Amino acid sequence: MEERGVDVISLVKGMYGKVYRGVKEIRGSLMVVEGISGVSYEEVVKIVGTDGVERLGRVLEVSKDMAVVQVLGDEEGLDTSCLVQFTGTTFKIPVSDEVLGRIFNGRFEPIDGLPPIVSGDKRDIYGSPINPCARVHPHEFIQTGISAIDGMLSLIRGQKLPIFSHSGLPHNVLAAQIARQATVPGKEEEFAVVFGGIGLRNVEARYFIEEFRKTGALERSVLVINLADDPAVERILTPRIALTVAEYLAFDLELHVLVILTDMTNYCEALREISTAREEVPGRGGYPGYMYSDLATIYERAGVIVGKKGSLTLMPILTMPGGDLRHPIPDLTGYITEGQIILSPELHAKGIYPPINVLPSLSRLMRGGVGPGKTRDDHRYLSDQLYDAYSRGVKARDLAKIVGEVGLSPRMRRYLRFADEFERKFLSQGVYENRTLEETLDLAWEVLSIIPEDELVRIPREYIEKYHPKYRGRELESS
Repeated sequence: MEERGVDVISLVKGMYGKVYRGVKEIRGSLMVVEGISGVSYEEVVKIVGTDGVERLGRVLEVSKDMAVVQVLGDEEGLDTSCLVQFTGTTFKIPVSDEVLGRIFNGRFEPIDGLPPIVSGDKRDIYGSPINPCARVHPHEFIQTGISAIDGMLSLIRGQKLPIFSHSGLPHNVLAAQIARQATVPGKEEEFAVVFGGIGLRNVEARYFIEEFRKTGALERSVLVINLADDPAVERILTPRIALTVAEYLAFDLELHVLVILTDMTNYCEALREISTAREEVPGRGGYPGYMYSDLATIYERAGVIVGKKGSLTLMPILTMPGGDLRHPIPDLTGYITEGQIILSPELHAKGIYPPINVLPSLSRLMRGGVGPGKTRDDHRYLSDQLYDAYSRGVKARDLAKIVGEVGLSPRMRRYLRFADEFERKFLSQGVYENRTLEETLDLAWEVLSIIPEDELVRIPREYIEKYHPKYRGRELESS
């Protein structure tokens, strides 16, 4: 291959350096370049084809004198005679406080009609690991305005809490509602949302943009959107760009940032597609064996750092292929993150929104972020009692399918009634209904009043007498 070590400003826009003419092979979005030296993994590459169009790429693999380059964007028009320049830098994006209220594509190019971000401060999208010794254990509550989450699966500042969904369920509607309503009580002005859309259809992208705009949430948000018809390789960049912006807002501007990434299944499919193109030995389900560590480089960027006032909380959303919880994507995600919120097709079929199945769902950090001095003193106990009563109600419902409701004992019929009221009043709420935590907890007490007091075994007596509707009613009468 011919090497030309001259400056070619006219061919590679504004870039100086050594340019290589010709490549050995092009396979889809992958390009094999030989006879190179001094090239690093993840280095940014500039490519100019015979059509005169400049494209970006990144180094996926390096050996002694060969590199595999992944083309970012449309590879149509490229041939083996194109010019390739290795820039010596990794993929970086400019960051500043001007990113708030902006919409970008998967390459961090503005798609809102406004000019690009101009800033001398550029950050590597792959970030740097947070020193474990510098991490603070998450312990502050985030209010989403959704009763099932706030009351029983509380999101804690700095947590990684994914949502596992099925195809056809309203996870996008739920994501938009969380993005609109989420806030840290008492610190509303310090809260920001970074939304990363990965492989979205055009109708989905329009929905999110319109929701953010019409509710005014866009002013405190940043949207990074990769469309389904964009090159698959951009799905690898999109979540990392979103997290780089979020890290700047959280740890430089000291805001409390919630990052929502949807759909991580599209990310993993792009990872598998690239792995197949590189002819790597496939792992479980055909996905690359390194998918666990790759996902960890995304999820582990969330957290709270010693000495920093801001925080980065992450809610990735993924659709489970075939609804299989043991599929590699949700399975590996569950190992890395701190709980999961699972959406139910059965609840959705009953017209319940959001269709959150609380029984298999879990927030592992909830106990450290709720209770006296944080939310309300009865919060944790109330959550435990709701779990207990609802699980009994679901069992009663299953039994009624066999013996009929008339065959149930009075006690079982009471729990069956509780399960129906729990789903109808507590779980179900409007798409634009933003409940305060007080409203959520009072609603929980209302549905629990169906259960006799002597069966509320998970709640201390002092809280029953303080918050139970029966006793609150007596207080009102006496006053």
